[in-house]
Amino acid sequence: MLTDHEAFHLMRKAALAAICFLLAPMIPVAQQPTNKGSMQTPSYVLTALAPVLIVDAVEPSLKFWNDLGFAKENELPGPDGKLIFGSVNKDGIEIMYQTRASVIAADPKSAAELTGRSAALFITVPSLGDLETIERLTKGAPVVKTRHDTAYGTTEFYIREPGGNVVGFSTRKSTRK
Repeated sequence: MLTDHEAFHLMRKAALAAICFLLAPMIPVAQQPTNKGSMQTPSYVLTALAPVLIVDAVEPSLKFWNDLGFAKENELPGPDGKLIFGSVNKDGIEIMYQTRASVIAADPKSAAELTGRSAALFITVPSLGDLETIERLTKGAPVVKTRHDTAYGTTEFYIREPGGNVVGFSTRKSTRK
């Protein structure tokens, strides 16, 4: 059971994720200067990218990733006890899920924004052995594209996770050992 303080921070994180998701289309994209002539792109560091995937139910997607060795990072139950937000993390890769109903509850006008959106996750692994392990662990998941070698030097396969999102796993051919 979460303390009031922990619940507050989880709700705050979920609310911020929902706000970012809803406001992202309204934020104008500022184009950074390119290396033309004497103009230089300012240097900066990025530390993480964590997609927030909108799904009908959070629990099946968290279980999918948990079965692949990801640890549950955050869980936020709604009034009925079912999760409205949750995230998993492994090796610095975080994936967040939020229910469609909770996004719409926070902003009823967002329902139209959610229609027709899609995302695919593309995860790179260090070796063919890792790729084969993940392929075994995901056996039974709907296959979008079977394992194949690409013209750009990778071996990949694509599946669909329980939330309906496509997930691709890839390794560079040069990493085979």
